[in-house]
Amino acid sequence: MSNDTPHTDCEPSMCESCNVADCPSAGNTHHAENNHNAQAADPHADEHKLYARMSRVGRKIVVLSGKGGVGKSTVAVNIATALHLAGKSVGILDVDIHGPSIPTMLGVEQERVHKGEEGILPVDADGIKVMSLGFLLNSMDDAAIWRGPMKMSVIKQFLADVEWDGLDFLVIDSPPGTGDEPLSVCQLLSPFSPGLDGAVVVTTPQRVAAIDVRKSVNFCKQMSVPVIGIVENMSGFVCPGCGEVTQVFRSGGGQRIAESMEVPFLGSIPIDPKIVEAGDGGQPFVQHFADTATAVAMRKIIEPLLK
Repeated sequence: MSNDTPHTDCEPSMCESCNVADCPSAGNTHHAENNHNAQAADPHADEHKLYARMSRVGRKIVVLSGKGGVGKSTVAVNIATALHLAGKSVGILDVDIHGPSIPTMLGVEQERVHKGEEGILPVDADGIKVMSLGFLLNSMDDAAIWRGPMKMSVIKQFLADVEWDGLDFLVIDSPPGTGDEPLSVCQLLSPFSPGLDGAVVVTTPQRVAAIDVRKSVNFCKQMSVPVIGIVENMSGFVCPGCGEVTQVFRSGGGQRIAESMEVPFLGSIPIDPKIVEAGDGGQPFVQHFADTATAVAMRKIIEPLLK
């Protein structure tokens, strides 16, 4: 682990190995001792705590992609925002350990988490509860140089120790591929009922991306996670002047994959320059550009979730 280990003033167990001089929990060993004693008394204490927390959350949805660069986090942010605008209580958990982008896309990258009565208080982003490793880093330039077990440990704390209680939906934004982070989420939640309620898989139209979608769908099947559907992002380019849609890539790849793998197709989202503007500015597109055809397409994606 690097010297840039993230820390927080609200969760001592995250700081047990912290070597940052200004960490409030540095040198406090009684937290680790208490945790060890609790584990000795009940070897399944962590599992019970995780179950108790997740049982107070409605539906848990993971957003996956077979490869990077397909706009998965953009889709996750706008799914969460669209659900919130539909009157649901929503949280979004960013488990992309090495590239946490959710805080920036929601305009809360400068926020920090704090301790609540029953755990870590998630950051509030205009009514959406948010948790990300980005809130625990000393600066946005710091890197988390972690192996799999450390990542799984932190993801477990994000699920069990953050005050998610009372949510209708928890949207979990996972990094690309089928590695440590999505695997950890599935394994941590799979023993419980309900575990993950489903996965939304994001792709772009071209064949090289669509091929990797099959891996994500098969990953879900192997992990017994229902596939809610496939979203085809960057499906055509919306001209900012006239609004005409031009097919930059081959279109329809996502729908063809959905049909061939017998999973639902949730819809296509075109490339819109305003999406980039919204993401960089910390303003969810589906809320701040609600009248555009692209925002309408995004709202259609959540219809199966609401049903």
